[in-house]
Parts: sequence; C-alpha cells; structure tokens
Amino acid sequence: MIAHASKFVPQNSQRIASTQPGNLSSVAFLTPSGKVALIVLNEGTATENFNIRYNGKSAATAISPQSVATFAF
Repeated sequence: MIAHASKFVPQNSQRIASTQPGNLSSVAFLTPSGKVALIVLNEGTATENFNIRYNGKSAATAISPQSVATFAF
C-alpha cells in the first residue's frame, strides 16, 4: 500500500476524504498539481463493487479481494 501512496501522492498533497465501509478502506488526496489520487484497500475475501463519486459524476468499479487499487483523476 505504501508503494501506491508514494507513486501517486507527492509531497505537499492534502488528504481530502477517507472512508471505511465494510471491507473497503479508502483515502483520497488532492495533489499540488490539482489532481485527485484515491487509494482503495479491500481487506475482504470477495470482490467488492463500489462507486467513485466526484464533482457530481460517478463511476462504477470493482476491486479484487485482498488487494489495493489506486485511481487518479
């Protein structure tokens, strides 16, 4: 998980949100360049479907069990 953060979350980024519903944990950062980096961890044993919502838009996605995913936008 640290590798994901170090690649997509540069120094001086600000945490703008975090959640922990069920088996999913997530944290979102606003980078100095104005981009958002969202890191999601699935600690469960099943694939988890979820939606990413930002600025009035939504995207459906899924994450495999026992894995980390990074979304940048």
